[in-house]
Amino acid sequence: MTIFLRLVALTSLMISLNVCIADYRLIAGKEPILPIPNVKITNQKKVDLGKKLFHDVRLSANNTFSCATCHSLENAGVDHLKVAVGILGRKGLRNTPTVYNSSLHFRQFWDGRVKSLEEQAAMPITNPLEMGSTWKQVLAKLSKDKDYKKAFSALYDAGVNKENILDAIAEFERTLLTPNSPFDLYLKGDKTAVNEATKKGYHLFKSYGCSSCHQGVAVGANLYEKLGVVIHYKPHDIDPDPGRFKQTMIDEHRHEFKVPSLRNIELTAPYLHDGSIGTLEEVVSLMGKYQLGRVIPSDDISSIVLFLKSLTALPLK
Repeated sequence: MTIFLRLVALTSLMISLNVCIADYRLIAGKEPILPIPNVKITNQKKVDLGKKLFHDVRLSANNTFSCATCHSLENAGVDHLKVAVGILGRKGLRNTPTVYNSSLHFRQFWDGRVKSLEEQAAMPITNPLEMGSTWKQVLAKLSKDKDYKKAFSALYDAGVNKENILDAIAEFERTLLTPNSPFDLYLKGDKTAVNEATKKGYHLFKSYGCSSCHQGVAVGANLYEKLGVVIHYKPHDIDPDPGRFKQTMIDEHRHEFKVPSLRNIELTAPYLHDGSIGTLEEVVSLMGKYQLGRVIPSDDISSIVLFLKSLTALPLK
């Protein structure tokens, strides 16, 4: 049994004994959630270049899709579709995750198949279901742009090439942090930043065990888990997406996905890797049933949702 499975077993046991297993103050002397740090920009010109590339449709085969098409910065970094839709209306299998705070994640994509933002930025460009281009096409188009040639030459010795394009995009994406949500301000010492009802929701979030998977600065996005820890999740029986198993070919990883971040979660519906759940209330109820083996009363669900909404820090402040 892996260390994580032992933790899950211990968590389930403690829940059955009505112990607040998520109260990390008893375990590590601190809260399970950490506030997001403020953005630190080391090279504004590189960030500006990356922002321009992030919005450039020439990265796609038919000049119709940019990174921002699916990850709209004005729309919480998502597209609000059940699953991502690329060029020519081609549909993927998974819901589009927000680009905000993605630099805080321990891996990228739902199946965690890459570690860095640079690796992540490369994959949609050549994915036939997303932007459907080739690097030969992209470089040919961008190298003809005088403004790009000037900007790249000023920042990179090698000028316009794949590595530098990805470096600039990643540099921009690292600035897409959303600090100073009401709950972050509360964690920083402003006890008036959230009301008593929100504090109750946070207490329930911990006491039910939600923070065993959703913790840290991203409130998640730092481990893998499968839906159906306690009770089998029947939709997996017909789900064509094997999750992390496709990367590792280890049966234990079948239908395992990166635990999503809960930052700005009220703005990023629909939910789960397949976009099958429409509201936060439904998600909290579902998690209680399949992950904890518990029926969470509607009043407690409402309180937890109120806490989740206190993690919102968009629009940017």
